[in-house]
Amino acid sequence: MHVDAIFAAIGRFSVRFRWLMALVWIAGVIAAGALLPSLNSVTQNDNTKFLPASAPVEHAIALAAPFGNSGLPHTTVIAARPSGHITTGDIGALLTLEHSLRGVATVIKVSNFTVSGDGQAAQFDVVSANPGGSQSAATTLVDAMRAKVNAAALPAGLQVHLTGPLPIDVDQQKSNGTQGNTLEIATLVLIIALLVVIYRSFTLALVTLIPPLFSFFIAGPLIAEAAQHGLKVSPIALFLLIVLVLGAGTDYGLFLVFRVREQLRVAGHKGGPADRSGGIGIFRALGADLRRPRPAEREAIVTAVTKVGESITFSAATVIAAVLTLTLATFSFYADLGVPFGMAIGITLLAAITLLPALLSIRLSLLGVKRTLFQAWFGRPKLIPWNIQGSGKPGLWSKVASRIVRFPVPTLLAGLVFFGGLAVGVTSYASGGFGGSTAPPAGSDSAAGGALMTRHFPQSTLNPTVVVFKLPATAWTNPAPIAAATAKLAASPEFTHIIGPLNPVGFALTPAQYSQLHGLLGPAQALPPVPPPGLKVPPQAYQLYRATGHLVSPDGHTVQFLVGLRAGDPGGTAALDAVPAMRARTTQIAHAIGAADSGVVGQAPAIYDISNISTSDLKKIIPIAILVIGLLLAIVLRSLVAPLYLIASVGISYFAALGLSVLLFIVIGGEKGLVFFLPFLMFIFLLALGEDYNILMMTRIREEAHKLPLREAVARAVSATGTTITSAGVVLAGSFLALAIVLGGSQSQVRDIGIALALGILMDTFLVRTLLVPSTVVLLGRWNWWPSQITIDQPETSIGPSEALPAGHGQAS
Repeated sequence: MHVDAIFAAIGRFSVRFRWLMALVWIAGVIAAGALLPSLNSVTQNDNTKFLPASAPVEHAIALAAPFGNSGLPHTTVIAARPSGHITTGDIGALLTLEHSLRGVATVIKVSNFTVSGDGQAAQFDVVSANPGGSQSAATTLVDAMRAKVNAAALPAGLQVHLTGPLPIDVDQQKSNGTQGNTLEIATLVLIIALLVVIYRSFTLALVTLIPPLFSFFIAGPLIAEAAQHGLKVSPIALFLLIVLVLGAGTDYGLFLVFRVREQLRVAGHKGGPADRSGGIGIFRALGADLRRPRPAEREAIVTAVTKVGESITFSAATVIAAVLTLTLATFSFYADLGVPFGMAIGITLLAAITLLPALLSIRLSLLGVKRTLFQAWFGRPKLIPWNIQGSGKPGLWSKVASRIVRFPVPTLLAGLVFFGGLAVGVTSYASGGFGGSTAPPAGSDSAAGGALMTRHFPQSTLNPTVVVFKLPATAWTNPAPIAAATAKLAASPEFTHIIGPLNPVGFALTPAQYSQLHGLLGPAQALPPVPPPGLKVPPQAYQLYRATGHLVSPDGHTVQFLVGLRAGDPGGTAALDAVPAMRARTTQIAHAIGAADSGVVGQAPAIYDISNISTSDLKKIIPIAILVIGLLLAIVLRSLVAPLYLIASVGISYFAALGLSVLLFIVIGGEKGLVFFLPFLMFIFLLALGEDYNILMMTRIREEAHKLPLREAVARAVSATGTTITSAGVVLAGSFLALAIVLGGSQSQVRDIGIALALGILMDTFLVRTLLVPSTVVLLGRWNWWPSQITIDQPETSIGPSEALPAGHGQAS
């Protein structure tokens, strides 16, 4: 069966059974929302959870395994009095709370009860089983622990809060959910506003937006269900999914609606349908209008689906193919984007070719009701127009098209010079960090706990970097290496706020005191929070030694130091750049103290390894993505030549957009680097989405070239698709700008991603797709379609603006 016949059948079915089609999609949305989890509930805020097993930091994590909580969710319970000291009654109540928390499902151990040096606060650690990538399980765990705290019989005036990586992650997830909802609303409002401007019809804007909106409502829960079974979804993936589905889905709607408009103009140019509702009675006419649109209107929708169905399908296929190549990435952050994005775009495509034609038919039926009622009460009027923008007269793109075909060489050269100049900015590119925000959201329980930690345990950090040493002798029989390591770490330019076995809570023990206390008290991990009666060890020394329990392994051969970074936030660019020096310093100190092995664990080294692996993935995946999309282009265009320059055009716009981003954010904005995965995401998105517009443009040129000389075919195709492509580009770029505006205040990296992608899309749609590509087609002539054959006749003379399109076929500017 010819491909046009397939899409014609789909169009006829969707138009004929439009109400059934709409009900099926509505039922799908309701079922997905009722039976499946929400996407907000499964996001992973910490990007280090996407760390590949091959990363060097994994060796350090394995080295820290004897401490028993490596890689497991960690919660700090901190209690304090605004004024005064922790009392014996306070300690008793906290010990009871400790026992209560041990009964929470998935909690493995509760330990390390420590009183602060000022005596005004106390803390202990809760280690739980890994929730298996499910954010909802983490939320359930933290909520259960907070319920235990709220139900505890705490002395009056004692404040208790939960902080640390797990509670902060849960609070951030809840905040991300709010941001995701805000982004969704902002994107919807922006797209509706743009569509109203484009169409000059509010109802048509809604009809165009409903299919991608339904697609997101169905795809989101399906992806969340996959996340319940091991798929990791980061917040940036959630945000990009919102923008991608709503933006790309609206683009597909624009492709179809603009073609329907063109078909209706053709029908109107030929005389249009007669208004046959008069004389049969208002109720009969009303029923006829509700049953089906008028024949010409119905055929316009079917013809539009037939003509652009293949373009939309291959456009979606290029996006799906591009994102599925991400599954080949070593970095699971990329690999886990492929399936969700591919699934979402597949659902969006299905909605575009089934639900949208049905909704357009329903809208025409309702307009028919309006027309019938108006005629019955006020007399026979002219047919109510479709309320879509455009007069049918040659407009801006007709004029542009005529200039392109008359001057293809200057057009192409000017574009190459312009984009080449912007691409020079890539030479100043520098990679930056993106570890996710480590600060708790303002006003949250974890933020209150973090403030108490900073006040009463000033040497601690909620997001420490851990330096690990494996010693040949036990720490308590030979503590001299620990003392040497403490001094060397404190003197190093990379580290600050050193917490080690000899200074666990801000007060230092000498090596001799440490060995003596071990001899008197035994293993620190086994000591109770309150000294036993009759113990001759001073209470402060007892608490100091007891606090070393989580810094020395049970066998005494492995010690860890919790350190801050002089470079600042472990997720920032400065910390990322400092990782090689950290590792070199740690290795140097290990050799100096005679350690058998060493390593650095934390967000900064993890992100550094991820950045390196990201660069490797970029080099591996880009050629595969180019090959796959080139193959799809060759199939849809029946050409081996056209895919070469079409992919090259995407490369030109990619380097120009990346260079412009470097100029804006690094050279002018003063940032130290762009988020390390921005070049990767920009290439995948611009390659996939840019080829969407390429396919629409080139399939139209090919369609026109079957019956017109090539120059006239190019002029007509540019005139017919120029408004469609630029409108789609404005909508998609606006969606990414919404991402930058909504999240840019709190996450500068997300702002950079949104703005960079928006700029790339705008340049691609307004310049590359509508200027450079058509001029290249004109210059190549019949070689565009090699090895397939199209009989074309390219005259020597150029055509003028009035000859670009016959009346009734032009696009409004």
